[in-house]
Amino acid sequence: MREMEKTYNPADIEKRLYQKWLDGKYFLADAARGKREGKKPFTIVMPPPNITGQLHMGHALDNTMQDILTRYKRMQGYEALWQPGTDHAAIATEVKVTDRLKSQGIDKQELGREGFLEKAWEWKEEYNTRIIGQLHRLGSSADWDKTRFTMDAGCSEAVLEVFEKLYRKGYIYRGSRIINWCPACQTSISDAEVEHEEKDGFFWHIQYPIVGEEGRFVEIATTRPETMLGDTAVAVNPGDERYQALIGKMLKLPLTDREIPVIADEYVDKEFGTGCVKITPAHDPNDFEVGRRHQLEEICIMNDDATICAPGKYQGMDRYEARKAIVDDLTALGLLVKVIPHSHNVGAHDRCKTTVEPMIKPQWFVKMDEMAKPAIEALKSGRLKFVPESFGKTYLHWLEGIRDWCISRQLWWGHRIPAYYCDDCGEMTVSKTAVKTCPKCGGAHVHQDEDTLDTWFSSALWPFSTLGWPEKTPEYEYFYPTDVLVTGYDIIFFWVIRMVFSGLEQTGKEPFNTVLIHGLVRDSQGRKMSKSLGNGIDPLEVIDKYGADALRMTLMTGNAPGNDMRFYWERVEASRNFANKVWNASRFIMMNIGKAPDAKAELKALTLADRWILSRVNTLAKDVTENMDKYELGIALQKVYDFIWEEFCDWYIEMVKPRLYDETDATKAAALWTLKAVLLQSLKLLHPYMPFITEEIFMSLQDEEPSIMVSSWPVYRESWNFAEEEQAVETMKEAVRAIRNVRASMNVPPSKKAKVYVVSDSAETLGIFERGRSFFASLACAGEVVLQTDKTGIAEDAVSAVTARAAIYMPFAELVDLDKEIERLKKEEERLTKELNRVNGMLGNEKFVSRAPEAKIAEEREKLAKYTQMMAQVKERLSQLGTVKK
Repeated sequence: MREMEKTYNPADIEKRLYQKWLDGKYFLADAARGKREGKKPFTIVMPPPNITGQLHMGHALDNTMQDILTRYKRMQGYEALWQPGTDHAAIATEVKVTDRLKSQGIDKQELGREGFLEKAWEWKEEYNTRIIGQLHRLGSSADWDKTRFTMDAGCSEAVLEVFEKLYRKGYIYRGSRIINWCPACQTSISDAEVEHEEKDGFFWHIQYPIVGEEGRFVEIATTRPETMLGDTAVAVNPGDERYQALIGKMLKLPLTDREIPVIADEYVDKEFGTGCVKITPAHDPNDFEVGRRHQLEEICIMNDDATICAPGKYQGMDRYEARKAIVDDLTALGLLVKVIPHSHNVGAHDRCKTTVEPMIKPQWFVKMDEMAKPAIEALKSGRLKFVPESFGKTYLHWLEGIRDWCISRQLWWGHRIPAYYCDDCGEMTVSKTAVKTCPKCGGAHVHQDEDTLDTWFSSALWPFSTLGWPEKTPEYEYFYPTDVLVTGYDIIFFWVIRMVFSGLEQTGKEPFNTVLIHGLVRDSQGRKMSKSLGNGIDPLEVIDKYGADALRMTLMTGNAPGNDMRFYWERVEASRNFANKVWNASRFIMMNIGKAPDAKAELKALTLADRWILSRVNTLAKDVTENMDKYELGIALQKVYDFIWEEFCDWYIEMVKPRLYDETDATKAAALWTLKAVLLQSLKLLHPYMPFITEEIFMSLQDEEPSIMVSSWPVYRESWNFAEEEQAVETMKEAVRAIRNVRASMNVPPSKKAKVYVVSDSAETLGIFERGRSFFASLACAGEVVLQTDKTGIAEDAVSAVTARAAIYMPFAELVDLDKEIERLKKEEERLTKELNRVNGMLGNEKFVSRAPEAKIAEEREKLAKYTQMMAQVKERLSQLGTVKK
């Protein structure tokens, strides 16, 4: 046992302890060892942070939860693997690197693809190292020797394997379809990367002339007039009697020299708008499907930067500039009927916030209809579950309405699509190995597809690619499938769904059995933390000021699965205060153990108080384990907190102090043994949440085990179950609380001792107080404790307090110096009289009431109510004391 520093200073211990854990390989998960020792595996894969900058508070919460579960399972004897890694984050990283190059005066295009990729890899090395260092500061016990990156050799091999397999199976195809196009990033993006927001806009009602019928028109309504340049039909519902005669006729498309047909299609809602819908197959996903059904021409009218490419007056204009010009020209021609305000959903790229443009482009897609079915069945069968269960509905909603996944991106940073084109004969070959000569014509003029894969394509393989798949590595065979995925509700459709259908398709197994969903960390006002609001809080700033344990505890206090939480600096201070409480209590215990280091005791030698606290920590171990197994991490922490602060520190340590200070007390050894045993159990239960302080105290308290990390998790022991003693101590605690309440109401200081009578006709109850007489007297500030069956000998003026099993009496004269208390109360009466006169004077002044701000008047009224109540209490107390003095 070694001496602890007087004050708890996390900066002094955290770096040292983390290095100890790294050097000792305590985070290492070994498949061979697990098999050899017959241990069960427990696996969590870390949602890989993007290599785009600093970790934020959401990362801190996410990784704290994973670390808690990993440390818990490791202590339970599992071979626990927390698989770490980072994500290349294609679009986000390419934008960051491009911006850095711009600031250095370097043009991305002039640099070329290979030169740009060199710069991107330099970025990766810089930020990958930074992010892992930040996770170290948090106390993350991931197996860093197994750190992976989504573009490392192994993960890249897995990507190529999956792409080729899905292509051969017909699940991956290349075709021209409507995709979400970001004009700013100039790449396609998936549906999941589009944020929809309700925005105010307009419905422009436009007349399309009917060919050959002078003066007759069809009226359509649109929210995007500029797209009319790509119209190839107007559709009506085949059951709409108003337009039966129009079907098959031709319309003159305004502002162009083209004619377009009127077609009938069930897609059109008769009740919405005019019942006539312009069809622009190249710029609307629904119109695209209508166009395919009717073999309509697909006319793309925009360039990649969202400028108009259609020949004519509007060519080269930005889409919104063209919209204004088109509306002006329609007005001049008398074809604009009316403009109606209209609120509608507008999609924007979630990263750059640019409004997305639906465009028809040749892209690579994954067919989702067949792969979605097993993923749906996994949830419905119960093999996959969400915590909370309600998020399973979000999962099903996306899967049941899923469209084919556009996986190609017009970027340089990422996994390049393994498709090769022959420049001589046009043959396309998909291969996971580079193609040098055309397999069809033998030509050597072959080039690879320029596009890269969506980031989520590689992330979808993360649970098994990180373990060495497609090779049947020992890690893959032992640690897969993983156990639980911890992630935020905002990426269920981005990532969770794709991991499930990819895992089932490639391995035949769900990649995990449980998805633990957490909410967002918001600021103290409930706002989402963001750069634009400037309300983000750097986790490292919190760690520098208060320590990692305080941050971790703050993030988990009151945390419930799926719920957002608010971050308050006051909570961090409260967490730090708790750490100080644990530290100081531990120092006190060790100082006393140091005086009698060989103190040992058998259970039969323990006193009532010892058995009570031992039984309480025993029950705590069972309860906390049950909460942890149900992923109720916030509830488990609260139980540990309440036990340590209240029952152990505020009650038990105070109970045993008289025994510790009395060198002749025969039960001192039992007290010391109990203090150490309960502290060790408490530290272990707290360890997953506050790893640093618990390790430091644990290593100071005992020499048998090298680290609390590899000590055994507390389990319920029947031999520590003392229900009778628990009930007995609760009886005395109730009496102590009642006494303290009475003394507080009479302003009696703790230093003032008074005789305490405990009256009960129950021999059992009096026996309880007899057994706990020494600590009861100390806690109740009693000069003497008298136990009796009736009120014989108790003065009439004695102050009483009633509990469930006994009545408590204290002689009034021993509690209060009558003359001093009356003098104090009279001074308080004089002060309150002055305050009441002042407040009544202000509120009775008409000028004040009519001119003062409402807030000021309300404040004075509150003071009046408070002072009136206080005066009533003072007068009542003076009356009581006056009666006693007579």
